[in-house]
Amino acid sequence: MYTQLALDLQLKESFTFDNLITGNNQLLIDLLKSQMVSNENQVYIWGLHNSGKSHLLQAICQYLNHDNINVSYLPLRQMIDYSPEVFQGLENLQVVCIDDVEVLQGKSDWQEAMFDLINRMRENQRRLILTANQPPAELSLELKDLTSRLQWGPVFRLHEMDDLEKSQALHLRAQARGFELSDKVINYLLKNYNRDIADLFDMLETLDKAQLQQQRKLTIPFVKSVLG
Repeated sequence: MYTQLALDLQLKESFTFDNLITGNNQLLIDLLKSQMVSNENQVYIWGLHNSGKSHLLQAICQYLNHDNINVSYLPLRQMIDYSPEVFQGLENLQVVCIDDVEVLQGKSDWQEAMFDLINRMRENQRRLILTANQPPAELSLELKDLTSRLQWGPVFRLHEMDDLEKSQALHLRAQARGFELSDKVINYLLKNYNRDIADLFDMLETLDKAQLQQQRKLTIPFVKSVLG
């Protein structure tokens, strides 16, 4: 089951494989769910900002939870102001998923702690899944031995979504919130607003709240009035 540390780090229920748009990442996702990668002690996944790394990592955790595998999710971006002692004891879990490895840049104490954790995970034959916004060799890490440790297992790139996949993601997100989103409205959002998927999801949440408050249908004129 999911293990909580000192921080209240909860998995998002919506971050599952069921609502993950696979696109050009189907092979990677199949590998992550298959015995092939399960035999690897370490997997490193990198992708650009908002390419879906956190969604994928949490989906892995939810997937493993269903098989009663003891797994922990650590978003380093939320934890970096705390002590790297949060890594202590993680080698006793079956699987550890660590998000946002790039925030270790410039943090020598955290880099040493990560280096030690990777060694302990390997020694205990535990599985470690890491994500970052760059491949290991492009991270500016003062501890060069950590760079090599991050490349101990397969390194995959997570490809960002194209407009069609963003459209599918918006449809799924709207359905999850209990309303239908027309193709016309989606195309309008993609053409006239920030195309970053996280920003699009935020806009969708704003529109959903507005339509519930005003009892209005989600039309293009209504979108204009709400988003400006």
